[in-house]
Amino acid sequence: MKILVTGGTGYIGSHTVLSLQEAGHDVVVIDNLINSSDEALRRVAELTGKPAAFHRTDLLDEQAVDAVFAEHAVDAVIHFAGLKAVGESVSEPLKYYHNNLVGTLNLLRSMDRHNVRSIVFSSSATVYGEHNAIPYVEKMEIGANNPYGRTKEQIEDILSDLGAADGRWHIALLRYFNPVGAHPSGRIGEDPQGIPNNLVPFIAQVAVGRREKLMVFGGDYDTPDGTCLRDYIHVVDLAEGHVAALNHIAERAGVFRWNLGSGTGSSVLEVLRSFEKAVGRPIPHEITGRRAGDLPAFWADATSALADLSWSTSKSLDQMCEDHWRWQKNNPQGYSAD
Repeated sequence: MKILVTGGTGYIGSHTVLSLQEAGHDVVVIDNLINSSDEALRRVAELTGKPAAFHRTDLLDEQAVDAVFAEHAVDAVIHFAGLKAVGESVSEPLKYYHNNLVGTLNLLRSMDRHNVRSIVFSSSATVYGEHNAIPYVEKMEIGANNPYGRTKEQIEDILSDLGAADGRWHIALLRYFNPVGAHPSGRIGEDPQGIPNNLVPFIAQVAVGRREKLMVFGGDYDTPDGTCLRDYIHVVDLAEGHVAALNHIAERAGVFRWNLGSGTGSSVLEVLRSFEKAVGRPIPHEITGRRAGDLPAFWADATSALADLSWSTSKSLDQMCEDHWRWQKNNPQGYSAD
């Protein structure tokens, strides 16, 4: 198939482009490059031997999106593009609602005009909010507690309404957890702009000398070691989950929801110890007060993805940290060094 990947130069997007190409698909990428680098795509092409068609296009420009569909006979879309920093979404909600919702509506309208009605939407476990018990299962009533998460929730609502109104649509909503790691080659990986918002890239930047130390927010939670538990997933496993969902909906109309996760929680200190093992030395850290809005623990029930997609995670926490460290060690400044 020919697959359009929005946000395809980003962390998860670039790994998914690689997985799609390895599965034999042709790939077209749309990205505005505000939080990513097209160097990622050059390196994917180096790994697969197949360059993806790239359009530096913003989804807010509906005419430009239409032009991409007019140029390429696309069969399906995997939609990653969007702003994703929780803290920024709280301080700048209008920016997030405009970018994420209007961009998605433009994409869906262009798809409909060009008779492309298969889409895998990269949603988030954030949609489960604070009120649900763990582990999270897909049938739970969702309710995100920040503007970023609400944009994911509202896009899920839009896609669900679209699928209910028009039986020609094939829609997968993928709710995933904390992606970490990198391609085992060390050539592509996570390159956050500014101070990382997530644990593992922050640890990696401390390990490589870009940050002084890791601040562990809260050591007194009701968890085995007092630190927060999260469901970590290797980015290669996650990319393959998107390809599995794409294959599943190819022959099935309707709206499908799947959690992509390991089904187990790892604590902040467990992740830190695993990363120290990969690096081969202690990593400076300090346990400080809790951070507002952090939940003590959450993880996925991923049994539906196993049953429907024959997909489950295959890589351990140690593998995630080893691969993430290989990427960071080989690319201390991310893609900007090239």
